[in-house]
Amino acid sequence: MGGPVYDKQEQMKYLHQRIELLMTMLDNIDPEKVGVEDIDRIIEMLDDLENKAKQYRQDWDETEA
Repeated sequence: MGGPVYDKQEQMKYLHQRIELLMTMLDNIDPEKVGVEDIDRIIEMLDDLENKAKQYRQDWDETEA
């Protein structure tokens, strides 16, 4: 999805795109065929999303100070 994003609007757009990707993935998972690897990938995606959101929050706090 590209390089570093510093603009708040672009950061929110990035987060929104990642959430949409995750939602698409969840919508397309067949509950009868889902495996441990699939669940691990979802957890990894959620962790990445959380870390990115925390990073952006920290960036915003620094720019407001």
